[in-house]
Amino acid sequence: TLALLLGTLLWAPWRALHGAPLAELSGDHGFQVFLQKNLEFTRKIKGDVAALQRVVCDTFQLCKEEELLLVRQDLGITQAPLEQCHSRTFQAEACFSQIRDGLRVYHGSLATVRELLPGHTGLVETLQLDAANLSSNIQQQMEDLGLATVTYPTEGQGPLPALSSHFHHQVGGFFVLANFQRFLETAYRALRHLTRL
Repeated sequence: TLALLLGTLLWAPWRALHGAPLAELSGDHGFQVFLQKNLEFTRKIKGDVAALQRVVCDTFQLCKEEELLLVRQDLGITQAPLEQCHSRTFQAEACFSQIRDGLRVYHGSLATVRELLPGHTGLVETLQLDAANLSSNIQQQMEDLGLATVTYPTEGQGPLPALSSHFHHQVGGFFVLANFQRFLETAYRALRHLTRL
């Protein structure tokens, strides 16, 4: 499977790069392989999130974000931060740390979607596994490259707030997927940016 393939790739001989500045790494073959594989992996995850978004749209007629913004404010659902990945002072360590932490947050919040779509449990669980694997890949790569790992505070990022009604639960699931898709798009752009340095 892709997850096993990625796991195997992580054990490539990158130990020699320990502590090297990112500018030196960007041309490094092992680092480029890591970026390419995880770009593909991120693209796959985005496709799975889009498939679940279509299911939520078809099943609950929840398709347009702008129609649900007031409910979102009531629910207090927030986006996992990724400002380190598109700031002008782009720092690979900080960006990788935020991607890793955000993937862990979404791994947890996808439980809401799993409850909402019992007929699609397999796809949601695959998505959770993929989010966990991508997070581990990034953590492992940071360690292999000797990059400092930073853990960003995630207050308000834990499980979703208590969803009082079935409708709120549906809207909560809708926004978990919409936010996750946006998060993945930013992460994808950041990884692609690193391939071009």
